[in-house]
Amino acid sequence: MKALTWQGKRSVSVEEVPDPRIQEPTDAIVRITSSGICGSDLHLYEVLGPFMDKGDVVGHEPMGIVEEVGSAVTDLKPGDRVVIPFNISCGHCFMCRHGLQSQCETTQVREYNSGCAIYGYSRMYGSVPGGQAEYLRVPHADYGPIKVPDTGEDERYLYLSDVVPTAWQAVQYAAPPEGGSLAVLGLGPIGQMSARIGRHLGYRVIAVDPVAERRAMAERHGVETLDSHSGVADELRESTDGRGPDAVVDAVGMEAHGSPVAGLAQQAVGLLPDPLARKAMETAGSDRLNAVYTAIDAVRRGGTISLSGVYGGSKSPLPLLTMFDKQLQFRMGQCNVKRWIDDLLPLVDDPSDPLGVLDLKTHTASLDEAPEMYEKFQKKQDGCIKVVLKP
Repeated sequence: MKALTWQGKRSVSVEEVPDPRIQEPTDAIVRITSSGICGSDLHLYEVLGPFMDKGDVVGHEPMGIVEEVGSAVTDLKPGDRVVIPFNISCGHCFMCRHGLQSQCETTQVREYNSGCAIYGYSRMYGSVPGGQAEYLRVPHADYGPIKVPDTGEDERYLYLSDVVPTAWQAVQYAAPPEGGSLAVLGLGPIGQMSARIGRHLGYRVIAVDPVAERRAMAERHGVETLDSHSGVADELRESTDGRGPDAVVDAVGMEAHGSPVAGLAQQAVGLLPDPLARKAMETAGSDRLNAVYTAIDAVRRGGTISLSGVYGGSKSPLPLLTMFDKQLQFRMGQCNVKRWIDDLLPLVDDPSDPLGVLDLKTHTASLDEAPEMYEKFQKKQDGCIKVVLKP
């Protein structure tokens, strides 16, 4: 089959790889009909290369048609249309039973002291072949896949794999008071959806991004926007009675603009041989923290910061004095996709499209065009906000 493979820093290519096959009774094989390129895929493309191996199949936002199921899979059959959550969880361990599927003890990657395995996302998360491919082997298919109607609108359901539940969790973790204010930093796909969910839940939402096209998309959904610059925390305070927003969602992550020193450190680590680079990142890695610093500065005293952007540094410096003095709360982590699906399916099914899932994709491309789309997405060219690949 054809699949998009990681080849090196800023290098992905479509290659012929072996077809997946049933390996465990709880497996399924899914023929992929759509697969999104996620903002966190760009971290593999740029920063997390030391944890990748040449030829790794990438992608963690797939959906498609079930082709084959293992003997222990009773709730799926060939022909079912399914969305595949990006995290691989068993559904029956302690963590899954407590709604923490991203920490699943059955698939946990203990070698790197990480949470559950993730499709197409490096050694840290199990080196499981991903979904930017023609076919995907789905472990724990007796629990993970989400059956959806065959409406012909993949994008209505595709984002249940990651974008919509990740954004929903980000806003739930931010937990502004009823009728309160929520700032969203970054208007990539997660930030766009976080801002819309905040509006849907009745909050005043102010979003920050340097890219005009991204701000315009958010404004179509009733979101106030600000350009990103060094004084944006002051602007956020000025627009919220001088206090700052009740809560902030950081939807940017480890490659935030405006962090030149950490950016140089990331580049330097990337020049090391992979074993040394992995050790450096595990023991002394630093993130570009401009978005986190902005959130800490801007949020009101006693407020909450929700981190949904991916961070990977083990020695990233944080202003603990300010955090303590302002009495801030932090919540963060990979999304527990299955925890939120019962809340989200009715919203996605709703013909009125209250979350605007049909107004997120900006580019559709074939699998063969994926390398070009990665570059375009990373460079924010051509108004690129969300890419959907059609194998």
